[in-house]
Amino acid sequence: MLYLIGLGLGDAKDITVKGLEVVRRCSRVYLEAYTSILTVGKEALEEFYGRKLILADREEVEQEADGILKDADISDIAFLVVGDPFGATTHSDLVLRATKLGIPYRVIHNASIMNAVACCGLQLYKFGETVSIVFWTDTWRPESFFDKVKKNRQHGMHTLCLLDLKVKEQSLENLIKGRKIYEPPRYMSVNQAARQLLEIVQNQRIKGEELAITEETLCVGLARVGAEDQKIAAGTLQQMCTVDLGGPLHSLIITGDSMHPLEMEMLSLFSIPENISESQSTDRL
Repeated sequence: MLYLIGLGLGDAKDITVKGLEVVRRCSRVYLEAYTSILTVGKEALEEFYGRKLILADREEVEQEADGILKDADISDIAFLVVGDPFGATTHSDLVLRATKLGIPYRVIHNASIMNAVACCGLQLYKFGETVSIVFWTDTWRPESFFDKVKKNRQHGMHTLCLLDLKVKEQSLENLIKGRKIYEPPRYMSVNQAARQLLEIVQNQRIKGEELAITEETLCVGLARVGAEDQKIAAGTLQQMCTVDLGGPLHSLIITGDSMHPLEMEMLSLFSIPENISESQSTDRL
């Protein structure tokens, strides 16, 4: 049996009892290590689970999945995913590969950012299509996701923006030369995402297009959702450029153009005071 097990969003203890029981009896346990991270490292997970974990990077999961599935027809193999197992399409591919090989599978679900995002007070049924915001480079600055933000806003829906992370990535030079040298991990912050969004807004303004959002659009920044030091800040898109939410992982919500009074009241708990210094504002979060 192949088990896909969600680990939740915080630390080692967020795994379900059912998931932990399975982990402790599997012959091999893989930890998917590139679509998200927990607030603790591999060693802390191993200590709590009482099992050695095999790190599975993007290349192994996407190109060498047969190695993960090896002997899964005669023994139990666990594949651990931060959040919920189906938070990334890669894991659907693993299920399809297992099915084609005649390997049965079972999914043990857990909390993910897709539902835990409601901690800020915005109602889940009012969220539209989720988008991803990636790191821009000098030659690649995609804006196509913004059409989805615009569509959500037109329907009064909120947009959850999942922010980019780069783990075990190679520079173009090392990739071309085939050198297994990797760049340090990078995690996009709410500040970086907001600055890229403001640039898109300005580009659309120059083109004379109708603006879906502006510098004053209400947004919500979230950091380390599910952890004890979780932070939430509600303010304008412009304010999101400077608010300090600390370490990764960050997410950003662009609110819909109409909100329920209860949503507004909840967001007021996390509002960034106007005309206050950055250091003071972070103390309120």
